[in-house]
Amino acid sequence: DPGVFSASNAQTPIKPLAPQVVQMLQAGGLKTKPVMSNADPPVHSRIRKSTWQAFTPKRIAQLEPEVRRIVTRFLDRIEGAGKADLVREMFYDLPVLVLFIFLGMPEEDVARVKTWSRNRLMLTWGRLSDEQQLTEAKGLLEYWKYTEAFIGRLLPNPPDNYVGDLIRINRQDESELSVHEITNVVYGLLIAGHETTTSMSANAVVTLMQHRAAWDRLCADPKLIRNAVEELLRFDSSVITWRRKAAKAVEVAGVSIPEGANLLLALCSGNRDDAHFEAPDRFDVARENAKTHLSFGFGIHYCLGAPLARLELRVILEELTRRLPTLRLVPDQKWAFPPNTSFRGPSELWAEW
Repeated sequence: DPGVFSASNAQTPIKPLAPQVVQMLQAGGLKTKPVMSNADPPVHSRIRKSTWQAFTPKRIAQLEPEVRRIVTRFLDRIEGAGKADLVREMFYDLPVLVLFIFLGMPEEDVARVKTWSRNRLMLTWGRLSDEQQLTEAKGLLEYWKYTEAFIGRLLPNPPDNYVGDLIRINRQDESELSVHEITNVVYGLLIAGHETTTSMSANAVVTLMQHRAAWDRLCADPKLIRNAVEELLRFDSSVITWRRKAAKAVEVAGVSIPEGANLLLALCSGNRDDAHFEAPDRFDVARENAKTHLSFGFGIHYCLGAPLARLELRVILEELTRRLPTLRLVPDQKWAFPPNTSFRGPSELWAEW
């Protein structure tokens, strides 16, 4: 209910930015505005309509051969080694390479964009010292300028891709979607479109390796993979919390929430709700209602990129089960996670086969 639970704080830094950081960002020309996950109607409704209109099933379907080609490329590179850190050697770059094809960005910029995305993630959802904030903010400013320049280059001749479609919507009616709003949408996609998939891919492998019978079922019957993707998203999502602000006083399940309260919503807890999922702590690749998880949100803010995320995870699992059926975790490893409120996935994941 966006009238009661505002999204206005969804991307507000957990720790307020230091005055010198705010000054540097303003002087450097950072001009972000709420357009999607942190926007409320009617602004959100207008921009969501345009961005969803361009995010067509045809565009996603056209990406499947490219996704499979990229996955195959990584597996060709590591298969003979018999052992690898799957995050560093595969999952870190793979989703952003797919996103770059979707957006029409040059592959040589992958490393920079991944670094800038981590700058933004930690600045917004981490709890940094003032000095750390200043360091991360410099990367954030470079990230914004890069996005502005990228959109500017495409404006004269919009390409046949998602960004080109957004520019064509702007040309038809600027009141529907401004160039500044397009820049903000792409700026948002350049973190949401790959960081979550990097982590989700690693979470999925950990879960399946810890439930060996399920892995063996997928190897024997790849048709189970589509539903397994939903159960993996439910069981160990890469986005575990999100935020809302109470626009008015409200009562939920007997608890009074005052107007203006900041709420941290535990999506991971909702995904284990025993009133909705039978035996919720059991991992079951054949679970009938697995797709009703909250890992992509719900309602007007349902994840724009959910079809692309599902496609990538499905293809990754199809190729891993086909080519590396003996995959197993390297024993006695300890996983580290980026210290933040909302995004969860191991920074390293060592496997052997």
